[in-house]
Amino acid sequence: MSNTLFSLAFGVGSQNRQGTWLEVFYAQPLLNPSAELVAAVAPILGYEGGNQAIAFTTAQAAQLAEALKGVDAAQAALLTRLAESHKPLVATLLAEDAALTSTPEAYLKLHLLSHRLVKPHGLSLAGIFPLLPNVAWTNQGAVDLSELAELQLEARLKGELLEVFSVDKFPKMTDYVVPAGVRIADTARVRLGAYIGEGTTIMHEGFVNFNAGTEGPGMIEGRVSAGVFVGKGSDLGGGCSTMGTLSGGGNIVIKVGEGCLIGANAGIGIPLGDRNTVEAGLYITAGTKVNLLDENNELVKVVKARDLAGQTDLLFRRNSLNGAVECKTHKSAIELNEALHAHN
Repeated sequence: MSNTLFSLAFGVGSQNRQGTWLEVFYAQPLLNPSAELVAAVAPILGYEGGNQAIAFTTAQAAQLAEALKGVDAAQAALLTRLAESHKPLVATLLAEDAALTSTPEAYLKLHLLSHRLVKPHGLSLAGIFPLLPNVAWTNQGAVDLSELAELQLEARLKGELLEVFSVDKFPKMTDYVVPAGVRIADTARVRLGAYIGEGTTIMHEGFVNFNAGTEGPGMIEGRVSAGVFVGKGSDLGGGCSTMGTLSGGGNIVIKVGEGCLIGANAGIGIPLGDRNTVEAGLYITAGTKVNLLDENNELVKVVKARDLAGQTDLLFRRNSLNGAVECKTHKSAIELNEALHAHN
């Protein structure tokens, strides 16, 4: 067995009454753990290779803590705490970044993203949706939907309330990790698996999906969907402010460069280079026909938006008279961009 792993994490989670995993919390996931650490834990867990999620006992947690004292003090301290757990424990070991095969594996990869260990679309998330059970997220943790009604009745009989915050496959990120240096006005609008870079502010109506996010600093006031990664700005004032919709998904990565502004109710389906502005209310898809204008507002040619993907210093707008989508590249576009950032 090789002592080289892609990722390793020790977790504590929730199971339903049939022993099916509902969710897993990994306090300190590791990317590319040391061979010495892997060699120390493998015999205790009975790990013989491949991608595995291995349940272990509190007694084994104590053994693992002792074995890692001279190898990794932080992981040893974590395992000492896990040895006191009243909830089920699991060690997830990934020999390679391959398609997912279990719920603990899926949660580990979501943690790797939100812990900023891997950037969006830096992991294989193939097969993730069937492995994430749709559960009730309550003030008492994750609850299997088939068990919810009975638990609600039990709570009422005790004079308590089992409050259901959401019913979803994905929990909110901040129940698992709060990255350093961020502001999130409504934590329910950021899913576990989002990558939120330092210096990012997410306003009340902002939303960030899993496998998406912002490098920071920047401000998010709209929707950042799966596959979108917003680049950092030179400073908070010049960071990327998004008030519209940024749409990705599948194997498509929509990257947004530094110093961009996506106006209110606007959206993009193409990557943007640095210092781009999309005016409010304008949605640009890859096939959108765009009138390319020169510095005198004269038509140069008509192109598809995909032909402008990734280019810098662009201003996308809609002609108020004829409704045509236009793009300007001269200095006024840069000046308008700076003015809009100063206003925001």
